[in-house]
Amino acid sequence: MTEKLLNGKKNGMAVLLGLIVLYLLGILATVFGGILADSGSAAGVVLLVLGILIVSLGWLPALGLKIIKPQEALVLTLFGKYIGSLKEPGFYFVNPFCVAVNPAANTKLNQSGDVTTSRRLTVSSNGNVSVEQGSKKLSLKIMTLNNNRQKINDCLGNPIEIGIAVTWQIVDTAKAVFNVDNYKEYLSLQCDSALRNIVRLYPYDIAPNVDTTGDGVADDGSLRGSSELVASRIRDEIQERVTEAGIRILEARITYLAYATEIAAVMLQRQQASAIIDARKMIVDGAVGMVEMALERLSEKNTVQLDEERKAAMVSNLLVVLCGNHDAQPVVNSGSLY
Repeated sequence: MTEKLLNGKKNGMAVLLGLIVLYLLGILATVFGGILADSGSAAGVVLLVLGILIVSLGWLPALGLKIIKPQEALVLTLFGKYIGSLKEPGFYFVNPFCVAVNPAANTKLNQSGDVTTSRRLTVSSNGNVSVEQGSKKLSLKIMTLNNNRQKINDCLGNPIEIGIAVTWQIVDTAKAVFNVDNYKEYLSLQCDSALRNIVRLYPYDIAPNVDTTGDGVADDGSLRGSSELVASRIRDEIQERVTEAGIRILEARITYLAYATEIAAVMLQRQQASAIIDARKMIVDGAVGMVEMALERLSEKNTVQLDEERKAAMVSNLLVVLCGNHDAQPVVNSGSLY
């Protein structure tokens, strides 16, 4: 389906003024035709009939008047055939029998810009009457789709919860209306599918021996540490799927990322254990360096002569003091070590 623009029909104001004049003439013809018809004039009868026809059918051309605001579009069909789209702002006059088509007029998603103006009455099963908003115009504005969070297994099989926000825009109105049944629902489903396909390639955090790029070489990619790269791949995946729907994906961003509730506590303990181990390694490395420095300084200045046994005892005491979780409580030895 190829989009056709109807930009050469911005003559709505001239047609509107012509209809007003035509209605005035029809009213005058009806009045004077009625007066002449009462006097038995045949011309009065013809004039009366003509005036009645103008007044009763003169509203039909008004159906072809269309007002397009900035960043709006209208897709028109005539007896089932696509005749073109109105995208430029202005006051148009088209065939009065044209019908505007927008299959997603009443679809509501978690997105910005999904506001409609026309009304539709609906009756529920319990008899309640409600008014739904719907518009046949397509919005060409940049909108944001914020789908519900999904629970997906990462490449290591850990369940995580993730949510994305997708910024999108309609660029081809004909494809959006005719190539898919409902372009809003289609976009939402493709976002969920693309998100699942990309997330399953990455671990939540950096893991060894994991290839996230498909080149056969393990890398450091992760959902938490490579959010920009993951978002870019998600955007490209969605764009590839929605091109046929006339939609352009401007940006995709991860808005929520966490372990699923059933493993969140365990993974928190794992992260805490990993942090404690890293901290202990740093403390031990620092303590060993301090002990070595102390022994070297004592040897250089001959402050005290220590045999191997006393050195071992001093090293043990220093490591206990430096690596302990609590403040040291010194014990003074007033005797000999032997």
